[in-house]
Amino acid sequence: MVAKQPYRVLIADDHPLARKAIRSMLEPDSAFFIVGEAFNGEEAVLLCNELKPDVVLMDIHMTPVNGLEATRRIKQLHASTRIVMLTVSDDVADLFTALQFGAQGYLLKNMDPDEWLTYLHALLDDNSEVARLMADKLFHRFRAPIRADSIGPNPAMLTTREQEITTYVAMGNNNRQIAEILLISEHTVKNHMKNILEKLQFENRVQLTAFAIKFGLTRKGQN
Repeated sequence: MVAKQPYRVLIADDHPLARKAIRSMLEPDSAFFIVGEAFNGEEAVLLCNELKPDVVLMDIHMTPVNGLEATRRIKQLHASTRIVMLTVSDDVADLFTALQFGAQGYLLKNMDPDEWLTYLHALLDDNSEVARLMADKLFHRFRAPIRADSIGPNPAMLTTREQEITTYVAMGNNNRQIAEILLISEHTVKNHMKNILEKLQFENRVQLTAFAIKFGLTRKGQN
């Protein structure tokens, strides 16, 4: 069996101590290989062009180009590059914007190092449990659904069945569980998921979960 190549990681943060702390957490883990560090969003874009990292750990608040704008630029140029936002607080507006721009998810800087690494691995593996945990965090801070005619991807782009599946994804169900709930095959769920992500131009379940919460498609917490 061929060993999995480590993720090539670029760290983008305007604080040297933060970059050092992130490096110290990642270096002992053989799943990650740090290819470079950027001190702002503009340098992150330039280094992505030069180093072609698999993953960028991107601080949200940097100047003169912040992490949100850098994420937008990088995803336009390198669609396959995975971006995980780094933040000190659950600022819902920023996090939704980051996910809309193509970020895989986010990590809180004050998380325990072991939890931080576990969460990062799960984000990169598109783990449905992480999507559920993120739903829990976002739901309690984002209660008012957005109008369906707002700019960008919206529920009107999905069929009734696709919206139903999106709801169950946001509740943390995997494909097998959704199939059992809806009495359809897992293969059918997979096909629906493929169509949903293509229509909305999303890459993973985390982005879809944020979308579901944003537009009030989740039943979670409504009892």
